[in-house]
Amino acid sequence: MESLSPEIQALMLAIQQVVETWLPESTRCISYQMPAFRGNKRLFFYFAAFKQHIGIYPPVTQDLGLIKALQAYRGKKGNLSFPLNQPLPLVLIGQVAMALHDEYAAATRKT
Repeated sequence: MESLSPEIQALMLAIQQVVETWLPESTRCISYQMPAFRGNKRLFFYFAAFKQHIGIYPPVTQDLGLIKALQAYRGKKGNLSFPLNQPLPLVLIGQVAMALHDEYAAATRKT
């Protein structure tokens, strides 16, 4: 994150703080050269800054209401793209983190 501009660093730190607030038991890590969060020994949330947007991965697949609320930000594969020229919807990003955590926790219980 040190290589990013101060404005983009602030956005990335805001996302990090939202995830840590909504999921205090999660831990930070780096995976695929991106900041990520791990919960229950599983990676569940990745985010990265690009020239025009901040991406959040993987896509939410289980919460249909949240998927509908995210429609404006979803790409072809369902990954999220938040334009840098618009305010970040931090509450929505917190909901994404929670949904992904729950999806991956459920998958862990099934295996």
